[in-house]
Amino acid sequence: MADNKQYITQIQENGTLLISEDVIAAIISHALNEVEGVVGLSTKLGADIVELIGKKSRGVKVAIDENNVLSVDCNIVVYYGQSVVDVAKAAQVAVTNAISAMAGVEISAVNINVCGIARQ
Repeated sequence: MADNKQYITQIQENGTLLISEDVIAAIISHALNEVEGVVGLSTKLGADIVELIGKKSRGVKVAIDENNVLSVDCNIVVYYGQSVVDVAKAAQVAVTNAISAMAGVEISAVNINVCGIARQ
């Protein structure tokens, strides 16, 4: 694996299981699409520059420490008229539950950054 991706490593009886940060990002994206009031993910200012040097910016940042504990940052856009705090809290719960259920890993933080408001 010569790429710069991070992987969650789980030792099993008959081998090793690796889960890419891209898989975690996809789980997060799908979970956020189910949250009422979330328009979608947003890239922050400077994302174009980051993409030019080869790193994708999907509005999700996943950090995996040496103990396979995740820290997640999500940049979301909320529908106008929705409670930003309530939507952000619901997004945190949805992301935490989805990652726990699908990847079975510990999560130290789910940071929700509301980057914009959009009309329906």
